[in-house]
Parts: sequence; structure tokens; C-alpha cells
Amino acid sequence: MIKVSSIFILFFVALNLPMIQLDNNHSTEYQKNSLMIEHQDIERVEPANWWVGFKNPELQLLVKHPNISGAIPKIKYPGVSVKKVHNADSPNYLFVDLIIDKSAKAGKFNIVFKLKDGSEKIQTYELKSRTKPADKYVGFNSSDVIYLITPDRFSNGEPSNDIHENLLEKTIDRSDNYARHGGDIKGITNHLDYIHDMGFTAIWPCPLLTNDMPSGSYHGYAMTDFYEIDPRFGTMTEYLELADKARAKGMKLIMDQVANHCGLEHWWMKDLPFKDWVNYQKNFEENLDSWDKKSTITSNHRRTSNQDIYSSKKDKEEMSDGWFVSGMPDLNQRNPFMAKYIIQNSIWWIETAGLGGIRQDTYPYSDKDFMSLWAGAIMEQYPNFSIVGEEWSYNPLIVGYWQKGAKNRDGYQSNLKSPMDFPLQRNIVNALNESENWDTGLVKMYEGLANDFHYAKPKDLMIFPDNHDMSRIFTQLKEDVLNTKAALGYILTLPRIPQIYYGTEILMNDTANPGDHGLIRTDFPGGWDGDSVNAFTGEGLTDTQKDMQRFVSKMLNYRKNSKAIHDGKTLHFAPIDGVYTLFRIIEGETVVVIVNKNTEPITVNLNRYDEIGLNGKTLKNIITNETFTWEDNITLTSKGITLFTTKAN
Repeated sequence: MIKVSSIFILFFVALNLPMIQLDNNHSTEYQKNSLMIEHQDIERVEPANWWVGFKNPELQLLVKHPNISGAIPKIKYPGVSVKKVHNADSPNYLFVDLIIDKSAKAGKFNIVFKLKDGSEKIQTYELKSRTKPADKYVGFNSSDVIYLITPDRFSNGEPSNDIHENLLEKTIDRSDNYARHGGDIKGITNHLDYIHDMGFTAIWPCPLLTNDMPSGSYHGYAMTDFYEIDPRFGTMTEYLELADKARAKGMKLIMDQVANHCGLEHWWMKDLPFKDWVNYQKNFEENLDSWDKKSTITSNHRRTSNQDIYSSKKDKEEMSDGWFVSGMPDLNQRNPFMAKYIIQNSIWWIETAGLGGIRQDTYPYSDKDFMSLWAGAIMEQYPNFSIVGEEWSYNPLIVGYWQKGAKNRDGYQSNLKSPMDFPLQRNIVNALNESENWDTGLVKMYEGLANDFHYAKPKDLMIFPDNHDMSRIFTQLKEDVLNTKAALGYILTLPRIPQIYYGTEILMNDTANPGDHGLIRTDFPGGWDGDSVNAFTGEGLTDTQKDMQRFVSKMLNYRKNSKAIHDGKTLHFAPIDGVYTLFRIIEGETVVVIVNKNTEPITVNLNRYDEIGLNGKTLKNIITNETFTWEDNITLTSKGITLFTTKAN
């Protein structure tokens, strides 16, 4: 892999950007924290702090201040030197390259900026000690099950932060599916016991960073500050508390990040540092006074242009450069300063919160060479970390292209561990909804899983019954409870990393208006004072909802300690007579999954599965705890899923 630093040097040369080479004499004077006077003269410096001890000694500071262009920064701190200074197109920005060598110690120091008029501005900067070695940042894997949460709709733990006077959207209205409802970080933290006891081992909240948009800001994907927790969700202290308390319970915190776009109200949109900071920037600036949807050049969403050997340059450009929607400017990662900004931001959050993974939104919409660079820089620093990327394609050829180790015809290497398995998700839904014929029904599950020969590492793919952007699985399966159990049971036993959306465990649905995002992201019952139903305690849930909740919890808690499901061999048998069987096998444990579509009792001949070696063994039903001796046949009395294990406990 090409070194990150080398690529950025090539960027600088190619773009002929202005550089100022500085000759810094390192002073041996050490400004001790207890003696130095801290200064905050500069409007904005990002990242706001950094750490000592990284493999890559380089750090690039974005400095924003009126007429800062041309300023000369000086630092007197052992182990820290100014390598280069870059002026931007806007006079209000400076980009400063630092070298933090191995001798640098944690501490604070002043950066003195000498402006062109001879005046000085002083900014105190801090280098921190790292809390743990890079290899101790362990990401999610096939032993985990991830609980996906839309924070605004999960639980309102701190009503006092619902409205913030300095942010544009000030309305709380739970009757409006597209308004803010008040859910927050504290609401998640307050219910960690519920999440843990259900059996989840990782939490993925949708973005929690500031979204200062005039409307629809609740979902979090139009970020207006990449370094700030949205005050309506809480504080940085509360976010770090969530991370710490989750870790204390053995759960990982995954951060939802967006490299492709920002929100139109992002602070830099009012004063863009370079002429190519966002894509189609000229079009935006020319229509600034009358900006609306008609002025937006949006993506054509033809994501196959990333792989298509026949694709036109026009299609590729419109796909990757077009804005996602009119309120989400498309970031230009080909600008080396933007590229470095995004990479450093991701590393900053990993280090700050001790993250257990990143979920990267709209993965194929960004410049794909940058995405390889981004993921590679993170994985080089944190070799045991995990990143999952969203590629919403039902074509396994497309999904497999993005996984690290793929043998792509164009030689592309993504450095991405975990794409999302949209193809298999669709196959599962179709398999359970369709009638049983030679080419419909359960054969869709069977052949969908058979596509694993294409993937570099199938068990690193993320599988899910639904998510925040698609209809709830209960709605997709026409509110059939037994089919919903079959989908969840199958997903939780696959060689995959499963993700479950909050409320799936109590059959939340969007059947009244399928696909409506506001309805999909309905409030979790019990998350607000005064709710008549409380899913955290079970109060007010129907018997069917309680039964589903117990089913999911039973399966999740078994899965936590199942080596067969985490790492075992997978064998499955083609469906016959509406019955499909899958086995997960490791020494000392076999898990049996039987999916039955028959509404009338059916007897299945077990001799067909002799190669598994279960004859005469006693198995236990994972859900009911009933035992069964594996002999000649089994009678399935109703449709749905049956889950057995050979483990005694």
C-alpha cells in the first residue's frame, strides 16, 4: 500500500499549491503546563488537540481566523516542528503541517502566529498521551451483534436539552415524524442494561454530531460540525460516558461517520477555504442568493459506474461529484486538504472515544481512491479495528468489490473490512414471502448464501433484517410473526456480523405507510415519560411482542457464547418440500437451523444429513430448552424456524 504521506506529497505537487518551507530552530526551553499562560486567540483550530506516539508523525492543522493567510506560525516545544504552511484561496484560512516526532511528550504549548501586519496571535495547543496501544482498539467481528439506534427516537434521558437557542431547528413535536422528538445520548446510556441484557454486544447510534439545519435535523446525516456533539443530543462528556459505560458492560461503541457530504449550514459553507473544497462549488457560489433544489446538481446514483468497464466519464463524475440532496454539499476528497481533514477527523474520534468501530455512510458516493486511502490510514494505525461501509446494492458482485482482499479486475483495493450484505437481506425477504417452487421461495436463501464464494471474507460482511432507511422487517414480511422469527433466527446464525434495528425485537413496523422514513424511525415505547407502553420493562406490550422480545433475547444470549456461530464451518442443504436446513459446526458444538414454510405438519427424513454426524445425539432447542434425539426423522408441526444445539448448557 502507498504510504499516506507519499500520496499527499503527490497531491501537493499536482495541484501546485502554495507552500512555505520553514526553518525552525527547536528551543530546548520547555513551557511547563503549570507556568504557561494559555491563549485562545484563533477563531478555530482543527483538530483541537492531538496525541503523541502515532506511527505517522504528521499532523495538519486547519486554522481559521480573519486574514490569517500569510501568517508565520512558530512553535517552541521539544519534538514538535512546523514542516510547511499552506495558504488557502480564502484569506481566512491557513493549513499548518506539523511533525510530532517520537521524542515529543504530552503537554501544552503555544503556537505563535505572526501576521502580515506584524501583530501576533497565540493559540495554546495540547498533545495528549494515548490511553492504550493501537492494537488494543478491537473492532466488531462475527462474535458481535450490533444494536442500531436512531438516537432522537430511542429515549429522552435529558428533556432540558431538547431545544437549543443557538440552533436553527427549535421545535419538538412527537406527532410529526420528521421533527425532532428529543431522544438523546443520556437516553441510550440510561438503557444500557436493557441493551446488554437483550444480548447485544455493540451499539451503533446514527450520527450524533451537530446538524444545525432548519428542518429534518433529527437523523444526523447533514453534519454542520465534524468535531462537535449536537447539544440537543448532549455533551462530549455524555458521549464519552456512553462509550465508557458500554465498554464496562463488554459492549463496543460504533460511530456513524459521513465522508461524502456535510450539511448546507456547515460553518465552512459561508467561507470555503479552497475553490474546490466541495464538488460543483462554482455552481453553488453563483446561485448562493437563490439556492434551492433547482440549482443543485445531484448525484445520478449510478453506483455501478465505480466498477463498470464501459462507464462514461460523465456518468462517473455525476455519480461521485453530484450532491446527495440539495441540503448536503458533496465534499471533494480529491482536494488533499479535505482528504487529510476527513482522515484526521476519523482518527481523532477513535482516539477520543475509544471507538469499537466506524460505520461509513454512502460509501460508494465518495471518490473511491480516497476511500481506499481513508480506510487504509485507519487500519494501518489500528490493525484490529473494524469499518463497515454502506453500499446499497443487491448485486453481490458490487458489494464484494468493496471488501479488502477482493480480486478486482481493475486492481482496486478498498482496505474496507465489512461491506453491508444487502443482497442476502433481500434474498431472505423474498424467500419467506414467495410461494415454494423450483426457482422461488427458500431457494432464494440457499442460493443467496451460495454467493459467498465471491466474497474475500464472508463472515466479515454485515447482515441485517432492516435498518433506518428501509421498511421494518415485520412490514417487509407482511406482518407474519413466524416468518419474522425465521428471518431473525437465520440471520443470527449465519457466518456474518448481524445488525438489528431498535424496535425490531418488539415488532415495530411502518405498515401504515411502507418505506416512510419518519414512520420507520418511530419512537421506542417507554423512552419518554408518560408513555403508556414501556418496552424496556414489558409494561403494555402485547403477548406477541413479549414473545418476540424473548425470542430475540434468547437467541442473542446463546449466540454470545457460541463458537460454532462465531467461527464454525457452515454447511447447508438445498431446500426440499418447503424445508431448508443449515448447520454451523465446530469441535464440541453443532448448531442446527431448520426453516419450514409448510403450514401443515411435515415429517423430515434426517438420514439426508448423515454427513453432519448427529445420529443418536441429544440436541436442545435453543429457544424452548426442549430436548430432541437425532434419529431417523423429525416432525415439524408448524411453519417457522427451529434452532437446535448439541451444547448441554
